[in-house]
Formats: sequence, C-alpha cells, structure tokens
Amino acid sequence: MIVLDASTLILIAKIELLDSFLAGLGPGVVIPAEVAWECYGVKKTADALMIQRAVEKQQIRVIAVKNRKLVDKLQADFGLGEGEAEALALSVKAKARLLGIDDKNGIGAAKLLGIPFTTAMGILIRARQKGLIDRAEALRKLAALTRHGRYHQTIVQDARRRIEEPS
Repeated sequence: MIVLDASTLILIAKIELLDSFLAGLGPGVVIPAEVAWECYGVKKTADALMIQRAVEKQQIRVIAVKNRKLVDKLQADFGLGEGEAEALALSVKAKARLLGIDDKNGIGAAKLLGIPFTTAMGILIRARQKGLIDRAEALRKLAALTRHGRYHQTIVQDARRRIEEPS
C-alpha cells in the first residue's frame, strides 16, 4: 500500500504525472479522508478534478482514519496539519510500504517513525528511471515541479542530473 499526502498528490497532478503514476500501481494507492478534502473538497482546479476523477475511478481509495489520538499526537509532536498527521497515522496503522509526502515537518516525522517515504520529486525521478516518461518530458515536468513546489536548488540540480542519466 502507498499512502499519499495532499502536497505530493497535488504536485504530481499539477505536473500531469498522476495518470502515469497510478497506472503502474493498481489499486494500492490510498489517501486519508482529510487529504481527499484538502485536494478536491473545496477547490475545482484542474489538479483537483484530476484527483477527484482518480478517486471516482477507484484508482485511489479514500480511507477514514479512526485513531484520532494518534492523529492528535502527531499534530502536537511534529507541528503537522490534519492531512499530514492522518497520512502518517494511516501509514503506521496499515504498515504502508511507502508514504508520499512533501511537507518538511511530515518528512521529519516519517524519518523519526521509520516510515519509508518519497516526494513528488522522487516520484518524477522514478518515473523517468522506469521509462514511463522520456528525458525531454521529465525535464519539462521538472521545470513545472520547480515552479509549483518548494524545493531547494540543490535538490532540483540533483533531480536534473538523475533525469539526464541514460535509462
């Protein structure tokens, strides 16, 4: 099972990588209910509609997190928002094989809790390495991700180097 937080899910939708990402994973992608709300509960942008469509097509499953004590503790201990805390709690409870999270505090929490994680940048690099997208398309998506995300320049430079490597 792969659990996604809103930040990662929105970013991969914004750079139009969501469909390719989901196609290779089958029904193993889940999001907590709060993440669903954060992604498409209010706004109706293109990325929100893409995410909502993936949920409706059952490419992404929405799961209610029942352990509110754990969510509250994660929020208090790590300074997380509701969605990040629910994604971490779901990852712990379900023993997720991977958590997609781009929030700095959420990444720190995942490291401390021993939860394997990736970011939208990591998903883009992996899509290129697996041959799901070619070099030129990956570089275009990297430029878009750089515009939409909050990545340090060294992370962007490393990603560019890894994308440009022969696959």
